[in-house]
Amino acid sequence: MNELIGRVFSFEKSVFPGSADLYGKLATHGQSPKALMISCADSRVVPELIMQAQPGDLFVCRNAGNIVPPFATQNGGVSSTVEYAVMALGVRDIIVCGHSDCGAMKALANPVGLDKMPNVAAWLRHGTAAQHVVDSCYPHLDDHGRVRAISLENVVAQLAHLRTHPSVAAAIARGEMALHGWFVDIHAGQILGLDGETGRFTPLREDQPLPVAVQGQGAPRMAADVGFSLEAAE
Repeated sequence: MNELIGRVFSFEKSVFPGSADLYGKLATHGQSPKALMISCADSRVVPELIMQAQPGDLFVCRNAGNIVPPFATQNGGVSSTVEYAVMALGVRDIIVCGHSDCGAMKALANPVGLDKMPNVAAWLRHGTAAQHVVDSCYPHLDDHGRVRAISLENVVAQLAHLRTHPSVAAAIARGEMALHGWFVDIHAGQILGLDGETGRFTPLREDQPLPVAVQGQGAPRMAADVGFSLEAAE
């Protein structure tokens, strides 16, 4: 632990001087991150490293299982982060990022021992839809395959939860927001992206279009814009 804490001195002496101008601009002008990433708190998954992000590039929210609770009136850290990122910072892309060998997804797949961690058990109930989808639709998986499938379906489930947040729903309707579902395969060093058109995860490739889960950027989508007056129709 002392070795880890001691690295802060290396930052001050070696890292900061090379980026002093960047930090100066960020301190003076504030932040304008390009995306919000909601990822797992797992120490093996580092959003800034995965995206090769510089300070100021990425707004990050990390928690066990990359969970996004459905919108509710009670306050919560994830909900507040999403709302601030969209409404105050003007973020136009949100990434929900899961990963392989996820401890939270293992616990969702096999909740033995969660009785001693009631807060964790309550938190993981936000992933119940993913577990139910896998148990209903993937009946022949072994334990490893089941955890991986739950991890992937959990990204889909959390994207659905994300769309219940008013700030996100409004931004999508205005054509100002795109949602992305990613999965980091730690063993392969590979990142998969959810293609909203096919419903499948595909590897991110430099020479191919980036798969997008919910393409809300472009023309506004107004469901009530029916082209005639509802009052007149009545």
